[in-house]
Amino acid sequence: MVKLRLRRRGRKKAPFYDIVAIDGRARRDGASIERIGFIDPMTNPKSTVLNVERALYWLSVGAQPTEIVRQILSREGVLLRRHLAFKGKTEAEIDAAVFQHREATASRWNRLKERRVQRDEARAKAAAAPVEEAPAPAAEAAPAAEAPAETSAE
Repeated sequence: MVKLRLRRRGRKKAPFYDIVAIDGRARRDGASIERIGFIDPMTNPKSTVLNVERALYWLSVGAQPTEIVRQILSREGVLLRRHLAFKGKTEAEIDAAVFQHREATASRWNRLKERRVQRDEARAKAAAAPVEEAPAPAAEAAPAAEAPAETSAE
């Protein structure tokens, strides 16, 4: 079975991944059938270059993407393009829908990034604030004071 998966390249602590069509039994960095794109996770946001036509071809002949490659194909609009083509949409409608999908994905990424920054700032602020110890509630002290004194009846 042919799979669409990542092949690691680059040097130590500087990864660079190729998106390849490869036999499912081959090693991670083994010989591939075809390189259909690449992703550089060291840039912010991750830069992705993908040959959409070849990705659609491999999907149409039964290649199974791994979970990470499926996410990449979804983010880039390849899976949406394939779905709309099955539905019989025109090329103009597909391009418009893919453009809208990519804009929504980018805005979602930016919104989540802002949330992460705000959450980190709130945590830093909370960590820098002095810790105030609350006095013990009176309800805990009252039962001990009301406890009857034990007497010995010998």
